[in-house]
Amino acid sequence: MNPLFSNATNSYDVAIIGAGVVGCAMARRFTLEGARVLLLEKGTDILSGASKGNSAILHTGFDAPPGSVELACMQAGYQEYLEIHGRMNLPLLKTGAMVVAWNEDDLARLDAILQQAHANGVSDARLLGAEDLRRAEPHLAHGARGAVSVPGESLIDPWSAPLGYLQQALAHGATVHTATEVEAGHFDGQTWRLSTHRGAFLAHTVINCAGLFGDRLEHRLLGNSAFSIHPRKGQFVVFDKAASALLGNIILPVPNERTKGIVITRTVFGNLLVGPTAEEQDDRDHAGLTPAVLNQLIDAAVARIPALESMPVTATYAALRPASEKKEYRIHDNAGQHWITVGGIRSTGLTAALGIAQHVFELYRQRAHHTPVTQWVWPHMPNLAEHLPRDYQQPGFGEIVCHCEWVTSREIQAAFDSPLPPGDLGGLKRRTRACMGRCQGFYCGARVAQLSAGHLAQPLATGVAHEA
Repeated sequence: MNPLFSNATNSYDVAIIGAGVVGCAMARRFTLEGARVLLLEKGTDILSGASKGNSAILHTGFDAPPGSVELACMQAGYQEYLEIHGRMNLPLLKTGAMVVAWNEDDLARLDAILQQAHANGVSDARLLGAEDLRRAEPHLAHGARGAVSVPGESLIDPWSAPLGYLQQALAHGATVHTATEVEAGHFDGQTWRLSTHRGAFLAHTVINCAGLFGDRLEHRLLGNSAFSIHPRKGQFVVFDKAASALLGNIILPVPNERTKGIVITRTVFGNLLVGPTAEEQDDRDHAGLTPAVLNQLIDAAVARIPALESMPVTATYAALRPASEKKEYRIHDNAGQHWITVGGIRSTGLTAALGIAQHVFELYRQRAHHTPVTQWVWPHMPNLAEHLPRDYQQPGFGEIVCHCEWVTSREIQAAFDSPLPPGDLGGLKRRTRACMGRCQGFYCGARVAQLSAGHLAQPLATGVAHEA
């Protein structure tokens, strides 16, 4: 069954289209500010588009374009996450990051990177010579020439955070419909009428957070779009948990004009992640894996951390980023049509989401007024991070269903009993990490299928719960 959460009426102050990380943060901000909010998602679960795959880094904004909306939103989002993560039980792993130079050209660019970091207000960034770098990260290859150290960069759970944002919105009256695509819309000068197969919804203002399909949504409802999406695929390699002991900081490359490049980082789940690539493609629905490219990622990781050569790869995956024809965020307020575009949000969206929501509400408040919520309800999110206590360490957990990731039957049941239960296998994985470990569901798949029977849009085969 697909989750359907609604109030008694289908008329709203704001309709947000797209339940990725930005849409979830947007629903939270507008609901807490007192607006009556509707969130529509065409997928069977939230985070089913671009938001389901990223590097899970909480960025300081040290390398964002100076004076840009992106920088302002990143730093506002970073600060708000620091303020609220403890109240929601959201993890924060303070690792720091290093932009590492591997050749003379890279080394010559470190001064400019440091100057930009300081100009962006990241005052604790500093240069490291080769010897200091080697002391800090002894497993890096000896070819590392130097680095810019950015202590404030951190790691978070990329899925529990937006889920927590949306659960807080639900607790204050927001409405969420999944498996609900906006097929058409009409604006009469005051109100939008959005048509879906579930019926029509009325909203004073529409906020386009449709990610990879944001430009097409605007063409469909407005007749034109101020931006165009050019999907960019990123492939990732996940090394086994033992590999995470080889690294302390997030290792960033010296970026180029097109991409920030390949990152090597631990995850809060105890793995070591390498990626993403940056591959242009036309397909907006499918992000296929390429063995040759994955091997290149592994080779690049081993070249930088030689001890990875003996480490097994646990998983590989690919995701699409909603890049546009310009590098900057495409946030536009079409006040005359009660429409706000939030497009072109790429790799920094996880960090910036809370800040983007603040920014968009400031645009909206110029034409509408609501009474903000004064007493906030704080959802307590289940912890999946390895450096914090897990459910299996507490009495009464039932059984260990997924032994690779130590997922308990109590965690799976709690996910289905939550205010926003998973609508598909991907959603269940993101909420519990079942089937995401070394065996990728080979051993636990049948039991996961039994426990999820009757809960998901597409029932799992009892033999296998593996998802590409």
